[in-house]
Amino acid sequence: MPHTIVTEVCEGVADCVSACPVACIHEGPGKNIKGTDWYWIDFATCINCGICLQVCPVPDAIIAQERPELQKTPE
Repeated sequence: MPHTIVTEVCEGVADCVSACPVACIHEGPGKNIKGTDWYWIDFATCINCGICLQVCPVPDAIIAQERPELQKTPE
């Protein structure tokens, strides 16, 4: 099951982007409600390795569940 970046918790640190072995993490447009950049995971590409979860310094910004309602994606 893919991981999810919780859009409204993400602070745009982006350590996850360079750590992802399949490049499934992408920058979202604009800012989130915290006023920071945010990222999203392409569920179709994610291999559920958990590296993003390990490198993210923001508590609860990435969860080990597929929860599309918590993650915005570009429209």
